Order: sequence, then C-alpha cells, then structure tokens
Amino acid sequence: MKINVTKVLLVLAVAASMHATTQAASDHPGTVRITPLGSHSGEFCSADRALVFEDPDGTRILYDAGRTVRGPTDERLGRIDALLLSHAHADHLGDAIQPAANAGACAGPDFSVKVVPSSNTVNIAVARKAKLIVGSEMAIFLAAKVRDAGGDPKQVQLLRFGAQTKVGSVEISGVPAAHSNGVDPMFLNGELAKTLAANALTAYVGPAGGFVLKFSNGLVVYLSGDTGMMAEHDAIIRKFYHAKLAVLNIGGTFTTGPLEAAYVVNEMIQPAAVIISHANEAATQDGKLVVGSKSDTFIKNTKVPAYLPLSGKAMDFDVDSKCVAGCAP
Repeated sequence: MKINVTKVLLVLAVAASMHATTQAASDHPGTVRITPLGSHSGEFCSADRALVFEDPDGTRILYDAGRTVRGPTDERLGRIDALLLSHAHADHLGDAIQPAANAGACAGPDFSVKVVPSSNTVNIAVARKAKLIVGSEMAIFLAAKVRDAGGDPKQVQLLRFGAQTKVGSVEISGVPAAHSNGVDPMFLNGELAKTLAANALTAYVGPAGGFVLKFSNGLVVYLSGDTGMMAEHDAIIRKFYHAKLAVLNIGGTFTTGPLEAAYVVNEMIQPAAVIISHANEAATQDGKLVVGSKSDTFIKNTKVPAYLPLSGKAMDFDVDSKCVAGCAP
C-alpha cells in the first residue's frame, strides 16, 4: 500500500496546530480572550485601535481594524467571524497599513502602504469572508465597497442604536457615541470625491456609535468607539447593560481626554475594569508605561484596574471582568 507522505505530514501538522490551540484555550477555560493588534509588538502606540475578542466558544470578532492590522494576510488575525466598525474615520476604517511589523516608530508608525479607496476593514472582511457589522448609514456605503472588492454585499449587517444581533454565542448591541462620522474623499470615487476634496469636505454617513458585547461566559463589555462624555454612559451602558469591562478612548482633542474618561469610568459606567484605547501617544516604552503620559494620568485617576493594550499580548477576563492572565496595568 502506498503512503502519501505529504498528506500524512499535513494531517499531523493540522492536528498539532489544533492541539496547541486547544491547550492555549484550556489554560483559562470560560474566559474571554482579548488580543490587541497594534503597530509595534509589546507596546501601546499612537495609532493603536484594533482588538480581537475571542469567546469561550471560539467565536472571534475584530473591533476597529484601523491602520495597525497589516491587511487580511496579517498572521495575527487568525480566523475572524465578524468585524465591528464604530465609525468611518480613516484611523478606524483604515486608509493605509504598515509594510511590515514594527515599521516606523511607536509615536509615528510607517503607514506607507495605501489601501484606498477600498479600506483595510473592507479588504479584511472580503478576504476572511466575515460579517461586517456597522451602524447608521454606513451599511449601504460599505456594502457597495464590499461588492466592489469582490465580496458579497450581504456580509455587511446594519446594527443601529438599540438593535441587537448575534455572532456565534456573542450577543452584540448598538449603542450611541458622541462623535462625528464623515468619510474622507480618498475612500470615494468619481466626481463626488473630487468635489468634496476640492472643498475640504467629507461625506456624512450618519452618527458614530459604539457596541456592547455579551459573551457566553456572561461577561459584558462596552466598546466606546470614539466618544465624548454623554448621559448614555450612565443611563444605558451602566443601568441597562451593566457593563463590567469598558474599552474607552482617552486621547483628548478628538475624544474624551484622560481626566474626562476617568470621570466616565468612576461616576458613570462604573465597570469593574477598563482597557485604555485611542490614547494617540506612545504610551509605553519597552512595554512599560511612560510616566507623565495621558495613559499614566488616566490610570492614576481611575478607581478600577486600568489595563494597557500591549500589541500581541492576550488578556483573559472572567465573567466579573477579573483579568486572570496577560494584563499590564
């Protein structure tokens, strides 16, 4: 009997990979794994937005891919079942990506590979055959983008404020954000793109938003997108959804600053823990918090554990938002 050596080796490799994945997942069973995908390994840098959430059932969701996910072939992605996009600004939709891992500086990454007019988010959704979940008027716009990139427009799913959907065992709700949502002309085609660019205008695609995710272990996570302070942080995120973990922007200028964000955490959402996002700074050096940074100010003014999203460093959270592995305060 002839043995196909190549086939045997392939089967063994797949089995080994499945064993390694199962072993990693079993280290902390029943937890939600959150992995930041930033521009520089082991750091929290100026353009970092993207996070991958993995439910105990294996469902994997990519939040705000932006510029730091290096396209659909980024080896850090793994399987992606759905993408969430809070709004269509270039640093979240993704107008450009790095040519290689760690290209440029943490404070100023090299985003020299342009991916417009399609966008990084659309390219990933199409290549990974994943759902793309968005709010407001972005669904129609992005469905056309997905079609033009060779995907199925039905991959794009509308989720407006107060609406719910489900991916695997993960329940996803759309919630408000206090922010703008204009599409830069570089993502557009034809005369409209030229006219808007000539007048320094963007194309409005409805209000920005955020998300609340409830995982199969019971953990409820609030994803702020880009937002300022708003009454909904108390009335909706705390009182209705009872979010235990918040992923909150702290950068100032475009969103809440570190002191405003600390107030939102302490007095309004009152989660058990928070992951810092959208700091717009090189918040770490050699994986350590930079003293005097906005992230440092935020951490010193919050009453709950605040964690740094170090690129590539997975964090595991239980139902009560207790970090049982991987968190960097």
